[in-house]
Amino acid sequence: MRREPPQKFSDYGPLLFPAGMLIVFFVVPFTTMIAVSFFRRNPAGFYSPDFVFDNYARFLSLFFGKVLGFSLGLAVAVAVCCVVLALPFTYLLARSKRRTQVFWLVALLSVLSLSEVIIGFAWSTLFSRTAGITNLLVTLGLMQEAVALNPSFGAVLTAMVYQALPYTVLVLYPALVRLDPTLTEAARTLGASPLKAFFTVVVPALRNTIIATLIMVFIFALGSYLLPQILGRPQHWTLSVLITDQAIYQSNMPFAAAMAVFLVLVTLGLVALTVYAGRKGEAA
Repeated sequence: MRREPPQKFSDYGPLLFPAGMLIVFFVVPFTTMIAVSFFRRNPAGFYSPDFVFDNYARFLSLFFGKVLGFSLGLAVAVAVCCVVLALPFTYLLARSKRRTQVFWLVALLSVLSLSEVIIGFAWSTLFSRTAGITNLLVTLGLMQEAVALNPSFGAVLTAMVYQALPYTVLVLYPALVRLDPTLTEAARTLGASPLKAFFTVVVPALRNTIIATLIMVFIFALGSYLLPQILGRPQHWTLSVLITDQAIYQSNMPFAAAMAVFLVLVTLGLVALTVYAGRKGEAA
């Protein structure tokens, strides 16, 4: 079927409502946030309209540069871990029986129903000294005494991977289901092992999907707020935590807006990369 372009103004009618929602809930708040980011903070804790770059200059300081670097590094680590774990699992799931697929998909959807607060406190209990998993290791004789595993970077990374892994599987699943199984069968016929066939056939065939999934999980992890606070130390706090701290507890709304503008711009740039990767995959 050939899609005809709009011929008259009324043909754009269906776009009016989503365009209005986009303007009201994104364009207006984002424009306001940009304007506030250039305001000047008063000593009394309020701010006055101005046009200064002090907030962005402070954001480029060593301390906030380290926070930004840690946030980006943590998001990259979460994205890589999720894809590395989800890709073979989803591949095996797509090749399983229909009943097995339904069971695991329902299990993943049930995990998505959990809020970040529940996930954070559940992992906090599992990593605690009194009721954590180290007590099981002591019972098995693998450890001499129970220890607390949080607050630590490993606890933050584990919980964030647990939270993002279902999204990763659900994004990879349609692409792996549509993948022609004869490709791997041909590789096996030519003498490739199952592992070699997976890395030489499946992974290259899903290259654009994997890249888009990495970017999606990266964006998801970049905005994490509660898990770094619950399971990590202050040096493990992400940029989202500091934005809230500056806006609410430090009463420095212009500086918080400047950090939020940067975070939104990074997210929009990554979304654009995801769309580009998707279109490139369709063209291929």
